[in-house]
Amino acid sequence: MDIGDTQPRGANDPLARTELTFLLGMAFQLVLGEFVRRVSAAGYADLRPLHGMVFQALRGPGATSTELAERLGVTKQAAGQLVDDLERRGYVRREPHPAGGRRRLVVLTDNAHRHLAVAGRILHELEAELAQRLDAQHGQHGPGEEPAADLAGTRVELARLIRALAGDAVPPLRPIW
Repeated sequence: MDIGDTQPRGANDPLARTELTFLLGMAFQLVLGEFVRRVSAAGYADLRPLHGMVFQALRGPGATSTELAERLGVTKQAAGQLVDDLERRGYVRREPHPAGGRRRLVVLTDNAHRHLAVAGRILHELEAELAQRLDAQHGQHGPGEEPAADLAGTRVELARLIRALAGDAVPPLRPIW
């Protein structure tokens, strides 16, 4: 990953005047873009970030399409379309619901579990690389500039920000991009 010049630029840095919402969005886009590029290179060019979110939401015993919609923060129709698409691709299957009735349980296939393992490995490698870059830059700052925060500290602060805004209920990461 080439994130370019990581040195803080002080008062002349246009990012120093950028609103938090835009900084979070830019960081998200950059990290997600690099993650997607690496996952694609690993043999999963047919999947988008949205599909990975579906896989995360279905981990464990699976879910109904209605439950999936709630977990993703999308409509039931959108969730149903995602399930149909992923079923055609061989990443999910519908099974009878353990409680019986007409409901169907959507569960991950072995293909989806393999993807999750690869994507998880890639994500951890990417985070480790980012942490190394931040650590390498730590202490290399100009007069009046603060040292870069480490990635673990960033994770803690982002979690605190989410809790301050959402309380105990962790909001769905809605796939709006």
